[in-house]
Amino acid sequence: MDTAQAALWVVVMLVVLAIAFDFMNGFHDAANSIATVVSTGVLKPTHAVLFAAFFNFIAVFVFHLSVAATVGKGIVQPGVVDTHVVFGALMGAITWNLITWYYGIPSSSSHALIGGIVGAVVAKSGIGQLIGAGIFKTVAFIFVSPLLGYLLGSLMMVAVAWIFRRTRPIRVDKWFRRLQLVSAGAYSLGHGGNDAQKTIGIIWMLLIATGYTAAGDSAPPLWVIISCYAAIAVGTMFGGWRIVKTMGQKITKLKPVGGFCAETGGALTLFIATGLGVPVSTTHTITGAIVGVGSTQRASAVRWGVAGNIVWAWILTIPASAFVAALAYWFSLMVF
Repeated sequence: MDTAQAALWVVVMLVVLAIAFDFMNGFHDAANSIATVVSTGVLKPTHAVLFAAFFNFIAVFVFHLSVAATVGKGIVQPGVVDTHVVFGALMGAITWNLITWYYGIPSSSSHALIGGIVGAVVAKSGIGQLIGAGIFKTVAFIFVSPLLGYLLGSLMMVAVAWIFRRTRPIRVDKWFRRLQLVSAGAYSLGHGGNDAQKTIGIIWMLLIATGYTAAGDSAPPLWVIISCYAAIAVGTMFGGWRIVKTMGQKITKLKPVGGFCAETGGALTLFIATGLGVPVSTTHTITGAIVGVGSTQRASAVRWGVAGNIVWAWILTIPASAFVAALAYWFSLMVF
């Protein structure tokens, strides 16, 4: 096998690894899309994951590739990226996802990937190769997305409570069991639209670095886009059941009206972020919205200890995945 063929096989293997990460992203983050609709009893788990996967995939026809452009071109200087950097970034993200999935912690696949990219690049060339604006808006939304989800979720819950204050609870429950299908679909659409694009971005980054795509192209190849949306949808179909329980019941108890408000608040946040091209955490967003809904009832309705553990996982995600990515980068230099 000559050098060109060997280089091509390395690229192919890294694309497969990226698609595997995308599948794991869907698997890990399925709880974000289905936890509320399952915990309120509106859909059975099997129906919920199929429902969410469908909306994950059709997001390909709805959203512009702004997030993919941020990840592919807006986090690090294009010239520093090579196959070792991409390998390190993916291994850092995958390792953190596996750890948090095993312990049932709803952490961010998105920030694990960003942390992986940062860790691998710093290991290679130092912090000077990072693009400050891209890093800043990604880090800023670690705080903005859950706060916005919290605000929108709680405001919607207050508004719904006021509008239906004279309606019998049994009728409210009946209506919102149906409306929750709309909100769950909207949230899954936002989840697919934001999260699939992160993997599109890293594959785009790889193809530009290896010369298979021109840096000036306005979009990655179509096969990359379709593959990534399909992979996250299939991952969602398999579902991360360990995390569903944490998201759906351990933070606060939800009824259909609360599930509707949390999902709608979270979906609006994701639509805004995706429109701005910001790779946000769907986990952070829906957690903030669920806490916002619970806190409108009474502060004690939220299990703040569980929420605190989740926040610690958020804080650790980028540095932990960056550390593993740096190790994986150095390992790849020795092996490949």
